[in-house]
Amino acid sequence: MIRAGWFALLVLFAPLAARAEIITALPTTERVVALTFDACEAGERMQFDRRVLTALQSRQVPFTVFMSGKFARDNATDVAALARNPKIEIENHTWSHPPDLRRLSDAAVASQITRAADQITAVTARRPRLFRFPGGNADSRTVAIAEKLGYRVVHWRWPEGDPDPHVSAEAMVRQTLARTKPGEILIFHINGRGVHTADALPGIIDGLTQKGFKFVLVNDYLRP
Repeated sequence: MIRAGWFALLVLFAPLAARAEIITALPTTERVVALTFDACEAGERMQFDRRVLTALQSRQVPFTVFMSGKFARDNATDVAALARNPKIEIENHTWSHPPDLRRLSDAAVASQITRAADQITAVTARRPRLFRFPGGNADSRTVAIAEKLGYRVVHWRWPEGDPDPHVSAEAMVRQTLARTKPGEILIFHINGRGVHTADALPGIIDGLTQKGFKFVLVNDYLRP
């Protein structure tokens, strides 16, 4: 709590960050795409969707997980194992996944970010560099807070909608292959909320590969 309070003071009294941006695509014209997954946990304890992990690891593609601190704490063994793979990066998605950080005070926003960072670092031995707002709900004030804490804010250009049971695996494959452009950041869920994600991923990965796309880590294209 002392550390969180110290960061909150920095946020409240530091000058505004110069960047203040939400990244929705990688800054490149190369035919690359970043697979990203949210692993959030609010009130209910969540676990990895094993079928999603299997689909990803069987094809050995790199991917980025935006993880809440509570999820990292409650799945520490699995998270630590993932972190040992250099093709997988684990980034910050708040401590407890409040639905809208815009409704919180500066100090509360800072605490959500720093507490998650401390937990993720303790489990993975890696300090996260990227941050994603729950639900994509952000404004200039909350983005500035994240940036003052040293983060780049990474969202997406369009959502997959995989928590919706009415979005079938076939529909996800079709929309992804049709919409994906060079530098796309794709968002799915890896905590069991992606209803048909595991079934869609093989078609998405294979289809994009056939279209000449290469899968990359977000951090590979977002140097400070």
